[in-house]
This record gives sequence, structure tokens and C-alpha cells, in this order.
Amino acid sequence: MQILEMKVLDKIVKNTMAAIEKSKSQIYDIYEAARNEVEKIKRDVERVKQESADTIFLVDELEKKERRARLKLVEVSRNFSVYSEEDIKQSYDDAKNMQVDLAVARAQEQNLRKQRDDLEIRLRALKGTMDKAESLASQVGAVIGYLGNQMGGVMSTIETLQQSQSFGAKIIKAQEEERRRVAREIHDGPAQSMANVVFRAEVCERLIDIDMPRAKKEISDLREQVRGCLKETRKIIFDLRPMTLDDLGVVPTIKRFLDTLKERTGISYDVRVVGEEKRLDAYVEIGLFRVVQEALNNVEKHADASEVEVIVEFNRKFVAAVVTDNGKGFDTDDDNIGKESFGLLGMRERIHLLKGEVHFKSKIGHGTKVTVKIPL
Repeated sequence: MQILEMKVLDKIVKNTMAAIEKSKSQIYDIYEAARNEVEKIKRDVERVKQESADTIFLVDELEKKERRARLKLVEVSRNFSVYSEEDIKQSYDDAKNMQVDLAVARAQEQNLRKQRDDLEIRLRALKGTMDKAESLASQVGAVIGYLGNQMGGVMSTIETLQQSQSFGAKIIKAQEEERRRVAREIHDGPAQSMANVVFRAEVCERLIDIDMPRAKKEISDLREQVRGCLKETRKIIFDLRPMTLDDLGVVPTIKRFLDTLKERTGISYDVRVVGEEKRLDAYVEIGLFRVVQEALNNVEKHADASEVEVIVEFNRKFVAAVVTDNGKGFDTDDDNIGKESFGLLGMRERIHLLKGEVHFKSKIGHGTKVTVKIPL
């Protein structure tokens, strides 16, 4: 499966997070608007309730006055001889005005009751909207927090997958280069030597009958050449798979490799063992040796070191190795070193497969320290 480029994926993630943040802001605006409206309606409800109470009180008073006015009108109507026409007309007007005022007050009371009921219904609806907006804003905030935490892991995983993909391509390239190197070494070394051995053996066959002393010398030279060929063959075998690793274990194999390194470069070394040395599972021994071997190869190729120290620690729960050199070091904060160096990538990948840890500590001008820890 083709993996998206990190820049494109990063843009997608950022746009997604920005959209969610904008949605959260809009939800919060809705919540704030609803909350402000709720407060306003609460004040309106209280105002209408107060007006309703005042109107009810007014209606009660007007009802009393209206009853008194009607009673007065009845009394005046029954006693025409006692009251004048003017008194009768006044009583009639008073009763009629009271009835009008009472009707107006009752209509106002009904209107205020309806306003109060409508406002309370609207208030309940707005409270529901506000509660939903608050809950939704809280949920979106939780989602943003979760995504913020998870996206870092996703980006790290994608980056790891890309590195693994790149590492896989480098492995194939390295395998082909290693095959070419081994083929070249066999062609230029043991193959040439064996061809020469065959030629000189034929010479010896001819000399045996005509010049025995020279034939013996040729055979002696031939024996030395075969020994040299055997040495070269063993070196190639050691590079491919050290036999001492199966026979003696990881520490003797490291020492032998350091002997070869010293012969080739003049770098002096010191090997120390912490704890009780013991044999480990084959895959652990080969994994630990290959990482130490790669660290020592880096010392030879890049460090310009004169001394190297290897410490191997055996513990009941883990095995560890520390390779320290006095070379020129490098900047561990330089990301390109870790991403472009096949050696460092290979060490990390190998230790990762063993569920172990590998750490690089270095400073320009102060050497390098590689620490490897593999659980048992």
C-alpha cells in the first residue's frame, strides 16, 4: 500500500483539527447566544409575572368596585323618589365605567397570562438548546483532546512505516551490494588462489619426474598458498556467519572481530564482561553481535578513533552491550544522520525486532557511546 507523503498527511490532519476547532467555536457561540437569550427571557418572565400579579390585584379591586356600583345602581333605581335624576344618571355611568374598566383589566390579565405561558415554553426550549450546545461543546472538546493525543501517535506510526519502507528498500540494496562484495572477494581471493593451486599442482606433477628438489619447493609454496586461501575463505565465512558464535558464544566472537579490526586499522580495544557470562538463545546472540559489529564498523568508517571499549553485561532479565570510542563524534540532534544512515537504521530495526532498546550518545569532538539492551 502506498503511504501518503508526510506533508500531505500533516496538512490533512491540520485542516481536520482546524475544522473541528471552528465547529467547537460555532457551537460555543450558539451556547452563548442561547444563554444570553435565556437570561433575557427569565427577566421578561419575571416582569410579566409581576405585571400579572398587579393586574390580578387590580381585577380584584375593580370587581369589588363594580359590585358596589351595581348595588348602588339597583338601590337608586328602586328609590326614584329619594334620588334625583342626576344621581340616577351618575350611578348608571359609574356602574358602566366600572364594567368597562373591569373588562379591560380582565383582558389584560388574560394577555399577560398568555405572554407568561409563551415565554416559559420558549424558556424551556432555549434551556434545552443551551444544555445540548454545552454538552456538544464538551464532547467536541473531548474529541479534539483525544485526536490531538492520537494524531501524534498516528503521525509517528506513519513516519515509522515510511522509515520501514525506506529501510526495506535499503535492505534490498544492501543485500545486492553484499552479494556483489562476497562474489568479488571469492573471485579475487579464494577462486584466484584455487586456480593458481590447480596450475601449480600440474607443475609439481611434471617436476616430480625431472627435478625432485624443485618439486618439493613448489609443493611447500603450494601448501602456504592453500593456507592463505583457507584463511581468506574463513574470513568470508566469518563475515557471513561467525562459526565461533555457535561454538563459543557472543563475547569470544566480539573479541575475534576486534582482533581483526586491530590488525586492519591499528585501533586498540578493551573488552569487559559484567556479570556471569553465559550462552544465550541463538537469535539473541546473533542480534547482539550484529549490532556491536555495526557499531564497530561505524567506528572504523567514521569515528577516526584510536581506542574502543566494549562492555557486555549479563543479567538474569537482560543482556546489554556498550560500545564506546574516543573518535570525533557526531551531532545526535541532526535528524538526517538517523534517517540516512543505513547502519543506525539497521541497528534500530534489529533491536526493535528483539523488543530491546538502543541509544546513541555522542558529542562532536568527544566520541560516541552506543548502548544496547535486550530483554531475555
